[in-house]
Amino acid sequence: MDTHAAIVAEIPRLRRYARVLMRDPATADDLVQDCLERALGRLHLFQPGTNLRAWLFTIMHNLHVNARVRQGRSPEVSVDPPGGGEVEPAQGSGLLMRDLERALGELPDDQRAVVLLVGLEGLSYRDTACVLGVPVGTVMSRLARGRERLRRLVDGETRQAIRQVR
Repeated sequence: MDTHAAIVAEIPRLRRYARVLMRDPATADDLVQDCLERALGRLHLFQPGTNLRAWLFTIMHNLHVNARVRQGRSPEVSVDPPGGGEVEPAQGSGLLMRDLERALGELPDDQRAVVLLVGLEGLSYRDTACVLGVPVGTVMSRLARGRERLRRLVDGETRQAIRQVR
């Protein structure tokens, strides 16, 4: 598979990560587009035989961090559907996904990035460390803290929802 085809194959993963990271589909798609534009424009810098996925995620991460620095602070984006009202999920798994999405939104950026790269995208600790520019030990500790906080947040929201039903 040539490099261009390999990049195209990574687009779904890039979009998934960007959507959870940005919490706004339009902004996430812009981030993916910027990432692809940067990657294709600097394809000569990619070293064949290295991890293309980690390279692309590194580009995306750096673009995201640079945008946050330029903004000073990212504006809060609502995860509610357009039109204002909340839509009740038809199944319990929809509730769990809603709770998980909210809990991910409450994680600090550094923990959210590690949880998403390792848990959602399946990157190794080493590749995640390369993407984020931190030591592997930092990845491991952020992942542990992020997972624990997610458990507490999701468990707390689930208990609160049960109490509201009663």
